[in-house]
Parts: sequence; structure tokens; C-alpha cells
Amino acid sequence: MQQEIILLRLPEVKRRTGLSRSSIYDGMARGLFPRSVHISQRAVAWDSRSIDAWVSARLAGREGEAA
Repeated sequence: MQQEIILLRLPEVKRRTGLSRSSIYDGMARGLFPRSVHISQRAVAWDSRSIDAWVSARLAGREGEAA
């Protein structure tokens, strides 16, 4: 089943990832975090699916580090 597309604003992205604003934008600049999309002239949002995939990838990496 395909996941519904929900556009997330920065406060929700910060809440879901635990990252600060500067870490999010730094990660985007370095190609390590999903890019935002413009939803209006002065507003951006992130695709919820890409944020969920990013979080899942971080968790999968952590599971590979089990001692």
C-alpha cells in the first residue's frame, strides 16, 4: 500500500528527527538529508515519506552497530 503524501513544515521535521534547524539545512547542503520543496514564495516543506525513510535508515544503521 502506498503511503499518503503529507507535507511537513520545519517544526514537525525537527520533532520527528530530533535535529536542529541548522543541522537540517547543513545536511541538505551536504546531500545527507532530504531536500525541502517550495510550497509558496516564502514557505518550504518536506515530503513526509522522505523524512520517514531518513529516520528508518538511521535506525537501521544503529541496529547494525549492536555490540
